[in-house]
Amino acid sequence: MDVLPLIQISGLEIHRGNRLILSNFDFELNEGELVSLVGSNGCGKTTLLESSAGMHTISSGSIFWKYDELGLKLVRDSEGRRNSLPPMGLTLQKNGMSGEETVLERLQTVLQVSGCDFDSIKTSELLDCWGLNHRSGDRISQLSGGLARRLSVLSGIAPALLSNSPRVILLDEPSEGLDESAKNLLINWLRSLTSRGHGIIIATHDPDLISSSNRIVRFEDNNKISIDLKSQTDSNFVLPSTTQNVKIRKTSSLFYWAYRMEKRNPIDTINRLIPSILALLLCHSLISEDEISNVGLDFFSALVLLPSFISVVIPPALIGRYSEENCGRWWSAVIGPKFRFSSSIIGSSILLPLPLIYISWIILSDNILLPNDDVIYWLWLPGLAMFFVSIASSSLHLLISDLRRAGASVASLLLLVLIWPFLQLTDSLEMIITDGISLGFSLDEPIFMLLLAGVTSILVWFVSTYLPDT
Repeated sequence: MDVLPLIQISGLEIHRGNRLILSNFDFELNEGELVSLVGSNGCGKTTLLESSAGMHTISSGSIFWKYDELGLKLVRDSEGRRNSLPPMGLTLQKNGMSGEETVLERLQTVLQVSGCDFDSIKTSELLDCWGLNHRSGDRISQLSGGLARRLSVLSGIAPALLSNSPRVILLDEPSEGLDESAKNLLINWLRSLTSRGHGIIIATHDPDLISSSNRIVRFEDNNKISIDLKSQTDSNFVLPSTTQNVKIRKTSSLFYWAYRMEKRNPIDTINRLIPSILALLLCHSLISEDEISNVGLDFFSALVLLPSFISVVIPPALIGRYSEENCGRWWSAVIGPKFRFSSSIIGSSILLPLPLIYISWIILSDNILLPNDDVIYWLWLPGLAMFFVSIASSSLHLLISDLRRAGASVASLLLLVLIWPFLQLTDSLEMIITDGISLGFSLDEPIFMLLLAGVTSILVWFVSTYLPDT
């Protein structure tokens, strides 16, 4: 029975802007093979490595990965189809790590998303091999550049190192920033990992890494590619023992990672809360009871909802964390097509909208005669709908952050579409204040306006989340 390749690329063509990077490229990565991508800066090494992980839109061709039980499965093709990757190791040219993580948390996260069983003894063993165990509780931002690179490389290797079945490792310039001892350790580990049947692709300029390869893919002038084969002896270097493969926790790990980062440094909460409170205080100090009576309850309803609305349209701090050292690109490769969907929920303001609506109501309705005293019991309804506005806003911000600067400045105007659900919520709150709540489903009923605001927000969320990946 023929052994399936770990990666199979057929007819790959990739453009970056108007420039053709790869054309009609075929490639297979087999078990027990170390492949080096070699060439001058800008020749396409990183593009090929990242495209192998489904990270780039491709103009033509298809990319398949081997799944243990399913055989070869499509990862990405030129028609927009995309599936998540099986467990694998990935080290980007930039480290792909947030400075707010600790060293130990980073390694634990990598092992969780890869379905590797581990305990404190195993993580200490891995960190100790790379001279990082004594810094396990330190934040990555406190590490030197060389130590941070060691952690990044270890994070790329660990998912295969602990696996008892062949996996893919993708390393972009792994020796960059490493001292001689760390580089020798890297080479020994890579050769030993191929002896265990794992497949490895590295993009590198390092002659020592190149000489350790089974195959060298050279990027030459005029988009020509040549391949050299080299025979290598099996390595006797002793690696840490493997563990059992366990349930893969990708999306839950992303949620927990984001929660830890925000709990440790609540930038998102502070950035949203301060403008909202300032807006509330200004409304209370500048708008008198007589002025509210003159402009009507629709204006008053808008003032009540305004602080909450401001809190949900503020750009999420998650975008800044993703942009640090290509952290978001690493998560995108690991999570796959669900990354933008999950991030739009994680980046939304979940806790603030409802309390802000109640606080605004209590402060602004003080000493104002209103036709209905039961409104406070129904304020949770516009608060619930505001949550969907928050998700839509988060997805739009994520979409804008992915665009080039020239496009992002124009695309930011897309946020104006969120004014529509805000006005719908304003109308619904005015109806509740005037006539109370009712279960009718017509244009002049609050329930209908609340549903309309929610549906509008969900449509914006769907378009900005799913269309960019098709």
